[in-house]
Amino acid sequence: MVNTFFAEFDLASLSIWLFWIFFALLVFYLQRENMREGYPLENDDGMAAPNQGPFPLPDTKTFRLPHGRGEVAVPGPDVQSRGDLALKRTNAADGFPFEPTGDPMVDGVGPASWAKRRDVPELDGHGHNKIVPMARVDGVRVSAGRDPRGLPVQAGDGEVVGEISDMWIDASEQLVRYLEIELDGDHGGGKRLVPVTLARIRSDRVKINSIYGKHFAQVPVTKSPTQVTLLEEEKISAYYGGGILYASQDRMEPAL
Repeated sequence: MVNTFFAEFDLASLSIWLFWIFFALLVFYLQRENMREGYPLENDDGMAAPNQGPFPLPDTKTFRLPHGRGEVAVPGPDVQSRGDLALKRTNAADGFPFEPTGDPMVDGVGPASWAKRRDVPELDGHGHNKIVPMARVDGVRVSAGRDPRGLPVQAGDGEVVGEISDMWIDASEQLVRYLEIELDGDHGGGKRLVPVTLARIRSDRVKINSIYGKHFAQVPVTKSPTQVTLLEEEKISAYYGGGILYASQDRMEPAL
């Protein structure tokens, strides 16, 4: 009895067709996995976009978060939704900029916008808060550069608004992330944080160019004097970053 199947069948053709089928299925799988966040697509006004693309949304997958922080199911509810924002259209067509209708730095829109992150502190691999006040960490000192504690804080318009009272460090990375400002009574009082990357430490002062003296009272505050949450970090950084454009009408004009 003679078996002639493999003598007449093109194994090379079978191999290449199996490869192309596998590759197409892999692309389909990876594209769907890539759609777990940010989908379904939306227009600029938050309405569902008419063209959602050729790939369907993947089935919901549940992830268990470390350190007992619950579960997250994606795709799921739009946790980033902030409702109606203080913005208005400048053109009926999509793609045109929106114009703020109030105080954009307070409303958190445009360059001052922020993402709706979880209102919990970031943790290190051991479940401890990553960012903490330096005064509450034993054995940590400034080993290089200037120690800004005690220096006056000067705003972008030259006003002195308070002084640096502490530094907040990323304990696991041994880096300074924020400077803590003790505001004077004329500028709101209390303590505020500023990202160290937006502060310029001089020999006799700390200069913050992004906002003016009148803005410090509205810098977002932390709920706790010993920790900062992911959401608070977003709002604080966005407020200072938005001031680069919105702190003064002069900054909003074209620079030629």
